[in-house]
Amino acid sequence: MAGSGELTLSAVPGFPPVRPGDDLALLLLSCLKACEEALHDGDVLVFAQKVVSKAEGRRVRLADVAPSPRARTLAQQVCKDPRLVELILSESRRIVRAAKDVLIVEHRLGFVMANAGIDQSNVGAFEPGERADEYALLLPSDPDASAARLQEALASHSGCAVGVIINDSFGRPWRLGTVGVAIGVAGWPATLDLRGRPDLFGRTLRVTVVGHADEIAAAASLLMGQADEGRPVVRVRGLSAQGRASDGKALLRPRGEDLFR
Repeated sequence: MAGSGELTLSAVPGFPPVRPGDDLALLLLSCLKACEEALHDGDVLVFAQKVVSKAEGRRVRLADVAPSPRARTLAQQVCKDPRLVELILSESRRIVRAAKDVLIVEHRLGFVMANAGIDQSNVGAFEPGERADEYALLLPSDPDASAARLQEALASHSGCAVGVIINDSFGRPWRLGTVGVAIGVAGWPATLDLRGRPDLFGRTLRVTVVGHADEIAAAASLLMGQADEGRPVVRVRGLSAQGRASDGKALLRPRGEDLFR
């Protein structure tokens, strides 16, 4: 929540293309220093999943993927590259829905999402002669651990207590369009439990739990964009951390409470 009633979101300017092994925390601090900015206690840094995956070497060359018979059969049904389908299956617990141009799965991390979060947009080529469309990018192996490493590194280098969110674009049942969603959280409450608090008229809230990190991720996505904007990191200032820090797993609905499985 915005503690003062005012919230500021700023895309970190000049963030460079990311390659495997890059230190995202140092890149961020260098960009801030170049524009004479600095982190403050209570800032929340939202990183696009793609830069985290690139830094962690999660780019896969499709020519190195051997599709299984199951992947080939499913690829015909969904009209996708069998090699891409093989990667999706390897990152998934189960298939939720499959149709032409649509493959919804339960990711091994518990997310229900299209294509296990594997994407080919804005993957890019690292070396001369590479074709960007011959590569795919997987989600980080453990986004919460990635967020925790970034949060610890930023705190160590800057001396500031900050939160870190890794966001990705999710489609939603019953709604058109994608929105930013938090897949990794560190140093900040992922949810806000408002149960027991009064509303404006004194009525006690009974069921209200806010997906706080998802709200922040969606707001940051407005600045990040989805195409060629080149703004993969957004600083959010003015939030008040109400509640204990938690990781992104806190946002996953327990299987026993899921009415749609």
